[in-house]
Amino acid sequence: MPFHRSPLTTRIRGLARRRRGAAALVAAALSCAAAALSCATAPALAQGAVKSKHGDWEMRCETPPGATREQCALLQSVAAEDRPNVNLVVIVLKTADGKSRLLRVVAPLGVLLPSGLGLKIDQTDIGRAGFVRCLPTGCVAEVVMEDKLLDQMKAGTSATFIIFQTPEEGVGIPLTLAGFKDGFEKLP
Repeated sequence: MPFHRSPLTTRIRGLARRRRGAAALVAAALSCAAAALSCATAPALAQGAVKSKHGDWEMRCETPPGATREQCALLQSVAAEDRPNVNLVVIVLKTADGKSRLLRVVAPLGVLLPSGLGLKIDQTDIGRAGFVRCLPTGCVAEVVMEDKLLDQMKAGTSATFIIFQTPEEGVGIPLTLAGFKDGFEKLP
């Protein structure tokens, strides 16, 4: 499901990034990423090993049970400085068969599901994606990354993911795209 174009006429709060307090969310997100096909039971067993860093992005890898080879994902975890319960984990991966690229975002519980997840790259409205499921650690939005979105992320400097807690209030959570292009090109 791609991001759908829609006007975002919401007040976006400038929120600073921070990298602490999301260990369980990262663990579940990476387990979910390694499965590549299903997050339905995303156990928070292992975070995967950090193989490399690319700007603010980490490449984490693990070998899921029953898999014959290691699977890797590019990951960035961000949190709102003034709202400790507002964390996002952004995961980019190639499916195990190598045919698709996925953008998966794990948002905190309590988001307004019908409003979906908004995305802006360098102030350009990309659109919204729907949430596909909620887990004990958060709600997951996922899209297959078409070439256009991938190119925008590679060329961009920042992305703002927008979650909604009420229909009128969008909360923008910025993250940097520095290192994304290099990291993505090194994904196995």
